[in-house]
Amino acid sequence: MKFIDIAKIDVKAGNGGNGHVSFRREKFVAKGGPNGGNGGKGGDIIIKSNPNLNTLLDFKYIRNYTAESGQPGGKSNKSGKSGKDKIIYVPTGTIVKDLETDKVLADISEDNQEVLLAKGGKGGKGNAEFATSTRQAPRFATEGKDGVGYSLGLELKLIAQVGIVGFPNVGKSTLISVISAAKPKIADYHFTTLIPNLGIVKYGEYDSFTVADIPGLIEGASEGKGLGTQFLRHVERCKILLFLLDANSEDVENDYNVLKNELKKHNEEILEKEELIAISKLDTVDDEKRVELSEIEINGVKPLLLSSVAHENIKEIKDMMWNKLNKLS
Repeated sequence: MKFIDIAKIDVKAGNGGNGHVSFRREKFVAKGGPNGGNGGKGGDIIIKSNPNLNTLLDFKYIRNYTAESGQPGGKSNKSGKSGKDKIIYVPTGTIVKDLETDKVLADISEDNQEVLLAKGGKGGKGNAEFATSTRQAPRFATEGKDGVGYSLGLELKLIAQVGIVGFPNVGKSTLISVISAAKPKIADYHFTTLIPNLGIVKYGEYDSFTVADIPGLIEGASEGKGLGTQFLRHVERCKILLFLLDANSEDVENDYNVLKNELKKHNEEILEKEELIAISKLDTVDDEKRVELSEIEINGVKPLLLSSVAHENIKEIKDMMWNKLNKLS
């Protein structure tokens, strides 16, 4: 399925039904007595997360969502029927913004979470509501109120516990394919991964955690170069960042600093996240280079050396992720 992580839609809550003007026949009561009923309330627009959805693709084809309007009131003090609510289902991790003000209206971060986005209009009052001792035969009613409408921006952010970040072609997709059941596209050229991949990593007999393979960053990504900021937003929800560096790089520490700088430019709060550092593609270098890499320290920490292809230190990287997650819980 094609991955769509940004969408625009228009929503409109239902209008309230109009109040009714009518009179009953009753002896000694002016005009027989007013008995016009109230109009029904318009339906609300509700957004709800569905854990079985993982894309905003449906909103590419259906962009207008309208709740049912309330029915008008009737005679004999009969109230109009309220309009049905319109429930819009989105993937967990969707942020909803008012496009006119850029205000966040909902941050859907939990499964089956419901948020009222737009309230339906109130029903109008029938003439029975306006009868008083001095005004026994009101010949008017009020109209129902219009429902609230918005032009909305939907933005999906993957919810993963561990986010794997690194330059293109550094081995992120290969690693996630080895430690989880995810089957990302893998090839030896830049930007193979054009969409974020989410994998569930089994740990031990009963435990598991989620890992996101974030499409490759390059220097200047925060300013729109390469894939730009299109997928940087997915990093924001991860609890831990795994910086994956290339064993063939001339300066892995500089690569790490470039990645950190791009994340900082996008959102400084990202740098507050827990992190792990690993150097991948160990199977592609000779023994001399291995020794050189084993002596490197970044921020006072020796990166884990691994090879996804040769399954070298795969258990160790999973242990590191799990142990770090447990310390945060």
